[in-house]
Amino acid sequence: MKLSSYILLILFFSISGNGIDKDLKYLKQTPPSVVPEKFAPGIISTADEYEFGSVFNKEATEFFYGVAINGKEEIRYTKLVGNNWTTPKTIFVHERYGYNDPFLSNDENRLYFISVRALDGKGESKDYDIWYAERTPNGWSEPINAGPNINTVADEYYISFTNDGTMYFASSRADNNFDIYASPMEQNEFQKAKRLSEAINTPHYEADVFIDPNESYIIFCANRPEGLGRGDLYISFKNDDGTWTKSVNMGNTINTEGHELCPFVSKDGKYFFYTSNQDIYWVHTDILKTYR
Repeated sequence: MKLSSYILLILFFSISGNGIDKDLKYLKQTPPSVVPEKFAPGIISTADEYEFGSVFNKEATEFFYGVAINGKEEIRYTKLVGNNWTTPKTIFVHERYGYNDPFLSNDENRLYFISVRALDGKGESKDYDIWYAERTPNGWSEPINAGPNINTVADEYYISFTNDGTMYFASSRADNNFDIYASPMEQNEFQKAKRLSEAINTPHYEADVFIDPNESYIIFCANRPEGLGRGDLYISFKNDDGTWTKSVNMGNTINTEGHELCPFVSKDGKYFFYTSNQDIYWVHTDILKTYR
């Protein structure tokens, strides 16, 4: 191979992301075992703030997460530049409205999140809706409401996508009780959302849903009588016939007497992130095999 061709090949892998040193990804943190560990303590998970939903991009070189400070919600961002991660900065904040629970679209050109923002961006706070902003050469666009097939006069929470673009989310539209719904994407439009089966939804609280992109499993937060704390994480697996197994509590390896919520699994399928008692934790996804 000629030297010029070799240099071009190196440049290609660097640009495509395949040349990124794996030790630089995930904020240079040492990967966890099947025992949960606090994620990036002192950098992301801090003592004086409440960290909520989080998401990495496919290459694990961009990280978005929600933070509450004295009850005010904002979205922060850090990225890998060269061999170092930038200092986390706030990218969505408002003097009146909060922004939380970020999640990237499959093409990573939209950042979805929840907010009590008024539809006109000026009025009084309303119920929680799902919004998104579009990535532009100059940053992110102004928030755009996800529309009436997703949002209602009730609260809509959290966001997760399958490979075909179906959005899974939670809503309190039925008798003011939070359940999990799915809305297929067809011709770039979300369709009318449908409530998931009783294997997932019960008369109790179910929200904060992560759907495996292949729809092989689903993880969500629930508050049920048999739970260990204020909110526990539950898991269900897809059967061969397309139905879901009865959801089960993920137990005291994950859940505590406090509140566990905001599940997310990295795009490489290796790491399971979630919030526990106001900090973000991560654990190797091998732990999920124990629940089958």
